[in-house]
Amino acid sequence: MADFKRNYFQKRTKPRGPRSNNRITSSEIQVIASDGENLGILNLHDAINRAREKGLDLIEIAPNVKPPVCKIMDMGKYKYDAQKKANKAKKKQKKIELKEIKLRPVTEIHDYSFKMKNAQKFLAKGDKVKFTIRFKGRELQHSSLGSDLMKKIKQDIQSIGKVELQPKFDGKQMIMIIQPL
Repeated sequence: MADFKRNYFQKRTKPRGPRSNNRITSSEIQVIASDGENLGILNLHDAINRAREKGLDLIEIAPNVKPPVCKIMDMGKYKYDAQKKANKAKKKQKKIELKEIKLRPVTEIHDYSFKMKNAQKFLAKGDKVKFTIRFKGRELQHSSLGSDLMKKIKQDIQSIGKVELQPKFDGKQMIMIIQPL
């Protein structure tokens, strides 16, 4: 039992991020100074010594090229900049949601127009809209009412959205997905 706990709670053994200083495996590396000047191909120990003289770290920027490219800079600043760049990219991402609007084949005109206003708001915001027409009891025998309603929805929405998934039956309901233009 004690052996399990020791293994379970051990710290992560695989280091994260780029290799730096003594973790760099190649003996010959392309070195770039902290001001962006190319210092050329140097021996690993010489490059580490140059970085230590300036009080900085040697960080492997491009490990997959021959010889690997390393830069003399502060490791903390490098990680901070990488985190800032990742956060900025995440902020720019647009998450598209799927909003659902449920109808019945006997939905009245006022309710229909209200739900269409909401659908137009969702599409204007950049979200997809899933229209669901639910059939109960004998309404299933009149599936033409549902397909007529779907055609009307297509006509009303065609100016701001296009049909991604054509109307189809899924059990006792008919579904259609519309995406913004």
